[in-house]
Amino acid sequence: MDWTKMLSKQVMDMPRSGIREFFDLATGSKDIISLGVGEPDFVTPWNIREAAIVSLEKGHTTYTSNYGLESLRRAISKYVGDFFHVEYDPLCEILPTVGVSEAIDLALRCLLNPGDEVLYHEPCYVSYAPTVMMAYGIPKPVETSIDDLFALNPAKLEAAITPRTKVLMLNFPTNPTGSIAPRKTLEEIAAICIKHDLFVLTDEIYSELRYDEEEHTSIASLPGMKERTLLLHGFSKAFAMTGLRLGYACGPKELIEQMMKVHSYTMICPTITSQEAGIEALQNGVPAMLEMRESYHKRRDYIVGRFNEMGMDCHLPGGAFYTFPSIKRFGISSKEFALRLLKEHKVAAVPGTAFGACGEGYLRCCYATAQNLLEQACDKMARFCESLK
Repeated sequence: MDWTKMLSKQVMDMPRSGIREFFDLATGSKDIISLGVGEPDFVTPWNIREAAIVSLEKGHTTYTSNYGLESLRRAISKYVGDFFHVEYDPLCEILPTVGVSEAIDLALRCLLNPGDEVLYHEPCYVSYAPTVMMAYGIPKPVETSIDDLFALNPAKLEAAITPRTKVLMLNFPTNPTGSIAPRKTLEEIAAICIKHDLFVLTDEIYSELRYDEEEHTSIASLPGMKERTLLLHGFSKAFAMTGLRLGYACGPKELIEQMMKVHSYTMICPTITSQEAGIEALQNGVPAMLEMRESYHKRRDYIVGRFNEMGMDCHLPGGAFYTFPSIKRFGISSKEFALRLLKEHKVAAVPGTAFGACGEGYLRCCYATAQNLLEQACDKMARFCESLK
């Protein structure tokens, strides 16, 4: 069979995930310390696991409504109102999804027509551009830099807007840099979106994991923005529920209704087990989340200090659980640095170029790793950096 004729050209032309491509090289290797996988190293808190177990013991193994359990949507509505300071009707403005990734896919399919442009800040999560392409949109990255601590510069954003620009995608705190957007910056971005009639998808999956004094601000909470914003959030990062695959979208009922329509054909609903665990997380999971956040905070301070000591210039990220140190002074590419670090010292990290071309000269390191392993990894990296001088 001629697979070049059988397979979709659009999909074949799409690059593989830079993260997955790199970690295929590490598969099967022994004694590797990973700073690469963006996943909490904590087990899901017991009370949340127990809720899932009880759900199964009670025989709750059926489909739910395509809109998800009403009890979950009401819990989401309360949590979002308390944390993000935005009110959503649980009956028509909230849709539980199979992780935030499904929510992004649904939203772009429902918003874009062929040729519509989507702006997003880069370095960014690896799935944004491919998901735009699969919805027949045109991805348009807006580069960020260390000069702005990898926050989106409003002037650069406005300069990138064309008559075909329809959607802006935001992700703060950001994967891979851990950067945040101060409220003043978000206010400037909001004014630009209103001026140019842009719709905003804001992926705030790391919003609870903030380590500075400033309270997290969602762009959806700013004046004039709720009606032109889809707030995307979930349980994977803050509540250590990655394998349960549960997220949600909050936004205008007109968009949520169309997203539900596609969702009903492609996914039907998240598992009822995950949904009932999610209710427990929202109602009683915050104390455990705060304990995990405190641990991440200490690890962030440790690893940033070590990187700067060894000559890998690293800003102090305000959130998430990633650092983005510079390796420019060593005179080799990000990919070569990461490959040699893996082969010679058995430490896995991700080349900055996996997150966009402007990630060249940087490395993404995830500190959602046990403290003793972080210390060992930093010792190995220090020896590697010394060998490059």
